[in-house]
Amino acid sequence: MRKRWRTLVILTFLLGLLCAQSTLAALPFNIQSESALLMEVTSGEILVDKNSKKPLPPASITKMMLMLLVMEAVESRQIKLTDKIIASPEACRMGGSQIWLEPGEEMTVEDLMKAVSIVSANDASVALAEYISGSHEEFVKLMNKRGSELGLENTIYVNATGLSPDGGGPGNQTSAYDQAILARELLKHPTVLKWTGTWIDSLRGGESFLRNTNNLVRFYDGCDGLKTGYTSEAGYCLVATAQRNGVRLLAVVMKAPTSPVRNNEITKLFNYGFSQYKALKVLNAGQIIGKTKVMKGCSSEVNLIVPEDLLVVIKKDVQATPEVIAQIPPKVRAPLAAGEPVGQIIVKIDGETKVTADLVAESAVEESGFFRFLWQIGKSIAEGFFR
Repeated sequence: MRKRWRTLVILTFLLGLLCAQSTLAALPFNIQSESALLMEVTSGEILVDKNSKKPLPPASITKMMLMLLVMEAVESRQIKLTDKIIASPEACRMGGSQIWLEPGEEMTVEDLMKAVSIVSANDASVALAEYISGSHEEFVKLMNKRGSELGLENTIYVNATGLSPDGGGPGNQTSAYDQAILARELLKHPTVLKWTGTWIDSLRGGESFLRNTNNLVRFYDGCDGLKTGYTSEAGYCLVATAQRNGVRLLAVVMKAPTSPVRNNEITKLFNYGFSQYKALKVLNAGQIIGKTKVMKGCSSEVNLIVPEDLLVVIKKDVQATPEVIAQIPPKVRAPLAAGEPVGQIIVKIDGETKVTADLVAESAVEESGFFRFLWQIGKSIAEGFFR
């Protein structure tokens, strides 16, 4: 019985070792970082994966969730980028990377976001958190709630900065996979790239110098963000994005041993991804795809267009022709704003959906008066009768 048990243990160990070697062999190159992931943004396809779901401390890449919540608050008009925030003593006492806020100092939401994005300022992060939720603690609850909504299964937040908690205890936790999902959501707010893609800037009328902690913004063609992180526990972390010729990639490394290794491995991931993918333009911005009837409108119908160039990203060895499917409702109701989503366009390759995008109204349609509405009904009945 003991021999059988010993044999079972040895076989299990060897199987695990074989699986680990198989995983490592699947990587296109050596990766020293504890965890890594490469994703094509349009489809969400993962090209490279090393321990991407392993829970690890995130350090300052924590701030991507802060950035997302700020941009969502701006989009929902809860706050404006021009709002002025008064720095609290709590925010000003934050250590690590900072812009040396003074208690009572005023700074706009946009300038604080710039400080978070470019130099990973902890004091600016807490000031923003307090402004949105009233307190840092309440904002952390919001972070965890949003993480749950996004399906970040290995992510737990205890603060908005990524610093080790005061007095010890467990800190923030996440995974490379979760951070890729979060970054993909954050990229829906392209204003963020204006800040994360900036190499050199300043605050306070030029008195405070800012240099991006992400060196790839300057040294890698197409890289325009997103966020670096470092603590002794987390090691060197980076979630980065780059775009070339219509292909956008997301690369994540966590717990790299040094900053040069971190940058080198992100570079390897990007180079590999851009060598594998190409972008095809399927439709041009402003192209009319169809039209639909408008009920109770000053116009009886409206053209539906693609608001921007529609690209499909595919592997370079794929030769299939994209299939374009327009989903247009038979009628809509006024009023309609120009650019308002009305239908959808779906692009498939070999039967697989690659892109889904909105069809929008080409022009605004105001609501008609009562008598015009009656005339439209009469016209529709007459057309149906003589058809």
